[in-house]
Amino acid sequence: MNSLSAHPGESLRRSAGARLAEVSVCAAHAMPVPALRQSLRGVRRVAFARQVAMYLAHVGCGLNLSQVGQAFGRDRTTVRHACALVEDRRDQPGFDLGLSALEAGLMRLNRRLQDGRLHHGDHPEDR
Repeated sequence: MNSLSAHPGESLRRSAGARLAEVSVCAAHAMPVPALRQSLRGVRRVAFARQVAMYLAHVGCGLNLSQVGQAFGRDRTTVRHACALVEDRRDQPGFDLGLSALEAGLMRLNRRLQDGRLHHGDHPEDR
C-alpha cells in the first residue's frame, strides 16, 4: 500500500517540514525562496543554501532522503550528497553554531506540528 494513502496527513507534514527548512535557510542567507526552487543547480551560493535546506529537512524534520528529494525536486542520491557536504562543513565552529540554531528551531516547530499544537496565526514564543 502506498504510504501516502495510508496516512493522508503525512504528505502535508512532510511538505510543511521541507518548506519550513527552505524558508529558514532563505531567511538566514537573505535569499528569496524562489532561488532555492530553481530546477538547475544555480550559482554556488544558492546551491549550497539548497543543500543546507535539504539537510535540515532530513535532520531537523525527520524526513528520509527520498522524501526530501521529492520535496525539493531532486533525487535521493543528490540529497545524500548534500547532507554529506553540510556535515563536512560542520567542522567550522561558526557554521556549526548557526546550523545548530536552525536545526533546533526546526525540530521544535516540527514537534509542535506533529502534536497539532501549532496553528495558523500562532506564535511559538506565545506557548
